[in-house]
Amino acid sequence: MGAYAVFSPGRNWEQIRTTICYNQQKVIIVGSHTGLNVGPDGASHQALEDMALTRVLPHLAVIVPADAMEAKKAILKAIEYSTSVYLRLAREKSPILTTEETPFEIGKSQVFWLPSEGEQFSGITIFTCGYLVYQALIATQELEKEGINITVINNSAIKPLDKELILLWAKKSKAIITLEEHQIAGGMGSAMAEFLSENYPIPIHFMGINDTFGESGEAEELIQKYRLSKEAIKEKVKELLQ
Repeated sequence: MGAYAVFSPGRNWEQIRTTICYNQQKVIIVGSHTGLNVGPDGASHQALEDMALTRVLPHLAVIVPADAMEAKKAILKAIEYSTSVYLRLAREKSPILTTEETPFEIGKSQVFWLPSEGEQFSGITIFTCGYLVYQALIATQELEKEGINITVINNSAIKPLDKELILLWAKKSKAIITLEEHQIAGGMGSAMAEFLSENYPIPIHFMGINDTFGESGEAEELIQKYRLSKEAIKEKVKELLQ
């Protein structure tokens, strides 16, 4: 089933909870028009709360693909998966970042950018998902030219989390940035903080929507206004390094 995410899982959350999850039915739920990139349609259509709504439900996996290629793979994997799956999609056109050969599994995330220090890295790691993966990669490329090396992880696995990968890179990092086009409360960063606070406490800075609604505007303008652009990422990295 597919709809704007403000309607599904927004409007029909109780039906998803009771009819699908409580009864352990296998359904693929596709929520489109998520995040600020919905643009001119404005706050009423910009789903900024859907990860919080879905990840709290038992028997429901949550995936946020980085591009169209990964979304295609996620659909195919969801057909075979043991529980229902929520697939979070953006509206705005975005670059293709993966290939047919890029591995994908539900519950697994991928390192998209390694610093020159490689596996012995001990700086800042950015965990991001969906539409903002591209912003993180562009920021990383520009920072590298300034001699600042960071790691970028495409954390498409919101639930179940890729705990092994998260723990591995937390132990290699001095600090973590979580970057998401979603409310900070209840989103990807919250899920990671819940896990790391119990298993490996580390400084985390949350970049997302801070307890507010969106507004009408061009996608790129909104990403900049709400401090999720490559410029904002670069500023935050430099701030943390200081």
